[in-house]
Amino acid sequence: MKLGMIGLGKMGGNMVLRLVQGGQAVVGYDRSEDSVALIEGGGAQGARSVDELIAALGEPGQRAVWVMVPAGEITQTVIDDLAERLAPGDIVIDGGNSNFKDTMRRAEALAQRGIHMVDVGTSGGIWGLKEGYAMMVGGPQEAVERLRPFLEALAPAPDKGWGRMGPSGSGHYVKMVHNGIEYGMMQAYAEGFELLHAREDYGLDMAQIAELWRHGSVIRSWLLDLTAEALANEADFSQLSDYVADSGEGRWTVIDSIELGIPTPVITLATQMRFRSQQEVSYAGQMLSAMRRAFGGHAVKVLESTRQESVVPEVQPGEAPAAAAPQNIDAASAQSQGGQEQAQQLGETGQTRVTGDGA
Repeated sequence: MKLGMIGLGKMGGNMVLRLVQGGQAVVGYDRSEDSVALIEGGGAQGARSVDELIAALGEPGQRAVWVMVPAGEITQTVIDDLAERLAPGDIVIDGGNSNFKDTMRRAEALAQRGIHMVDVGTSGGIWGLKEGYAMMVGGPQEAVERLRPFLEALAPAPDKGWGRMGPSGSGHYVKMVHNGIEYGMMQAYAEGFELLHAREDYGLDMAQIAELWRHGSVIRSWLLDLTAEALANEADFSQLSDYVADSGEGRWTVIDSIELGIPTPVITLATQMRFRSQQEVSYAGQMLSAMRRAFGGHAVKVLESTRQESVVPEVQPGEAPAAAAPQNIDAASAQSQGGQEQAQQLGETGQTRVTGDGA
């Protein structure tokens, strides 16, 4: 059985390479010829069109196509196109960060055609090629079992790091909550280190503290490992914007917590902090400044210029994870981008940037 992969970006491309290293047969397609050439160099079969990819997968009813493209409209377009090309018994896998409600709707539509829908919430980032991916799988048991060889090859070990969560939509739901927890953990680390950094009278060594916490501490984690490595290498954050993108999972987690009546104050506040980071100017803050002057006659600051930002391109498939380390972020390589291209680079397709100007 061959697996087709549509979307060969930093996740999809690396997943193809790991599958090939695990002895699996994979056919990959991407609009970028460079991305197709990369996986061919790694031993996978490249396709120059969706038709060519599907033709290489064998008999109708036995085929499986993994979709690894940005969530939202792009994913919907690809799945709609596959629905017209595939046959009853075939499998469509969505490995992106789709909203679980969209996944349930898509699964129902595909089921009417006899096509199975499997959703795989995938975690591991650019380290997945080397370390393996954690995969939260939703979908019919029969379809998941057919995909077992591929899932075992992608996982850190055949019996670790992956599992079927339940019916279609459950994989994306568990991944959504996973990412909500991630928001909270990242925010807590960032706030703690900012507090330590501000205590100048102690002359605290951030790298020493991070390394110390990695051993025996109850707050040790992989996120702390990455932070400690960056600080040990004297990462300079001064050229980085404090803009933090959100790809949707934090928002959806908060919305679902409200619908279920389950309190999630840490995840909610961490998500709100990402919104604040995305604002060039806060209308609420401007209003607070005006009110303070109105009742107390206090001095206020006026805006001299809005924040100007450019984007350092994302890490490419096959590139060493070290390229993404904070000390290796090259501000000189930043590019002025906009629209859909920038949204894809930042991983926020389908989301509305919170600008504070009514947009």
